[in-house]
Amino acid sequence: MSRTQLIAALRSPVRPTVSVEFFPPKDAEGGVRMLKVAATLKPLGIDFASLTYGAGGTSRDTTITYGAELVKMGIPLIGHLTCVGHSQAELSAIIEQYDRAGFSGILALRGDPPKGQTDFVAHPEGFAHAESLVRLIGAARPGRFAVGVAGFPERHPDATDDLADIRFLAGKVSAGADFVTTQLFLDNDDYFRFVDRAHAAGVSVPILPGIMPVLSLKQARTFCGFCKARIPDALVRELEACGPDEEAQRKVGVSWAVRQARGLIARGAPGYHVYILNKAESAVELFAELRA
Repeated sequence: MSRTQLIAALRSPVRPTVSVEFFPPKDAEGGVRMLKVAATLKPLGIDFASLTYGAGGTSRDTTITYGAELVKMGIPLIGHLTCVGHSQAELSAIIEQYDRAGFSGILALRGDPPKGQTDFVAHPEGFAHAESLVRLIGAARPGRFAVGVAGFPERHPDATDDLADIRFLAGKVSAGADFVTTQLFLDNDDYFRFVDRAHAAGVSVPILPGIMPVLSLKQARTFCGFCKARIPDALVRELEACGPDEEAQRKVGVSWAVRQARGLIARGAPGYHVYILNKAESAVELFAELRA
C-alpha cells in the first residue's frame, strides 16, 4: 500500500478505517505466535497494522524483521520510530531500512524514557520532540511514507495543560504529519473533547481513535496506570461484577470495546485502531461483532 492509498483509506467515506497494533516478539516462539495472530486477523477487514518500537531502539532489529514479514503477508505496515537514544544519522539509517522492508508509513514518536529512567533526555545529536522527526522523515524520503503522530485524549503526561498539549500536536501536523493515532482511552467523550480541541487549533488530518479490549480489571489497572488512562466507573463495576472469573471479565472487555467502536463511528470518528497485545481471541470477537 502506497502513502496515497493509506491516506485515502483513512479518509474513506465508504467505511471506517480499521487497524491493529502489534509489539515486537521477544523470541522466535513469540514471533511465530504473532504472525499466526496476524494471519487470523488479515481476512477480517484490517486496513493496516502498526508495529511498536522499544525505548532506545531495544526492539529495532525485531521491528524491522517482523515488520518485513507482515508486509510479505500483504498487511500494509506502519512502523513506529522514536527519538530515544538515537542521533539524526541513526534515525536516517532506520528510515532507510523501513523503506527497504516495504513499510507503508512511520509513526513518529518522541518516545518514553528507557527502563530505569524517569525523564526524557534527548540524544546530543538527536531530537527532543517528535515534530523534528516528522520533518526528518519527510526530508529523507519525500512522499514515500504516510507519517503518523500520537495524540493524547487525556493529555500527554509531560504536558502542562490541554492547550500546551494541543499546541505540540498542531506543531507535529504542521511539520508534515498525515494522520494522528491516539493513545488508549476507555471513555469516548475524552476522544471527542480532544478532537474538538485539535480542530480548534487547526488540525485537519484524520484522528484515529485507539481502543483496547481489556482482559481483566487487574490488567486494565496495570496497563492504564502505565499510559495514564482513566478507567470509567461503569467499566469497573461491570468487571467487578464478574468476580474472579477472568473469562467473564475478558468478555466484558470485548463488549465494552464493541460499544466504544460503534459509538465512535456513530459520532463521526474515521475508524478505530485496536491495541490487541498480540492476542487474537478478543480481537477476533471484536471484529466479528462489529462486522455483524
